[in-house]
Amino acid sequence: MEAASESKRIACGDVVTVSRNVFVPLTNLCRDRCSYCTFAKQPDSPEARTYTLGEVGELIAGGHRTGCIEALFCLGDKPEIAYRAYREWLKGEGFRTTAEYLVEGCRVGVAGGLLPHTNAGILTVPEMEALKAVNASMGLMLESTSPKLRGKGQAHQYAPDKDPEVRLRMHEEAGELRIPFTTGMLMGIGEDEADRIDTLYAIRDLDDRHGHIQEAIIQPFHPKPGTRMRWAAAMADDEVAGWVALSRLVLGHRIQVQAPPNLAPGLLEQLLHAGVGDWGGVSPVTLDFINPEAPWPTLRELRERTEAAGQVLVERLPVYPQYLEQPAFFAGEMLERSRAFADDRGFALPRGGLEAA
Repeated sequence: MEAASESKRIACGDVVTVSRNVFVPLTNLCRDRCSYCTFAKQPDSPEARTYTLGEVGELIAGGHRTGCIEALFCLGDKPEIAYRAYREWLKGEGFRTTAEYLVEGCRVGVAGGLLPHTNAGILTVPEMEALKAVNASMGLMLESTSPKLRGKGQAHQYAPDKDPEVRLRMHEEAGELRIPFTTGMLMGIGEDEADRIDTLYAIRDLDDRHGHIQEAIIQPFHPKPGTRMRWAAAMADDEVAGWVALSRLVLGHRIQVQAPPNLAPGLLEQLLHAGVGDWGGVSPVTLDFINPEAPWPTLRELRERTEAAGQVLVERLPVYPQYLEQPAFFAGEMLERSRAFADDRGFALPRGGLEAA
């Protein structure tokens, strides 16, 4: 942890970043059935929901009013493959695929004055190309490179889109397309320590080839009621902090290490000492639809606790500063739209301050 803390200081000094965002869960239908997930719903569930473009616009407007920059689009993976009724709904709206519908949702986000960041599961090269024009950045949690998690009784048995080779290929293709990319490792879902190290080196190798990995989320599994893994044990705090530190040391100075603060509210100071340089997206408008049981800290609390640990909280865009000087990482008008939100360091221009949020 001492070495990781020093590595973080070398990389970015005493700055710790956060993105003020609005969470847009475009659809919670998903063809995958991960053993730990409560986000994905079946079509006959009363909680199943797909947002209309008008509803997306309302969320975006709420984010704009509260000073958000990022519109985080998160959704299930390819539900049109699994569910006929949803397929027919898409067709009625004039779309063949969820990815086509997502492009329109992101256009609503851009028109509403925000910068979209999309986590949409596995996408094809043409789909990523279309989304690049209306996104400042994109992402896909690698989660783990361990193929055993797809085995019988394992966390990803019924999740074809969680195949490590499929996810690694999309990371590679995103690098070839020059898309600023967020990835991450999910710990405690059945992998072992060697798998985690392999996952971290896979992330580093991808960035070595393409320079597109802006951040890696190091996220511990939390058991959730109603899931097949509800009785699985959560990781101990010291173990979580240790793996955050190892992640910083393996990933080096170019890739920022992120830890979601709502998933470890009692651990923030220890995570900062372990080399965390980013808290991810925190919303003053919406809950974390992936982890609804874990409320966001207020931005005021996050600032106070970060400063008490001897560091400074700074707002960022959904795209990291270094990419604003590399036009190839943007398409259409997204570079100029992104730069319009940035100060001379590439962080977010002041708009009301963290103190009031």
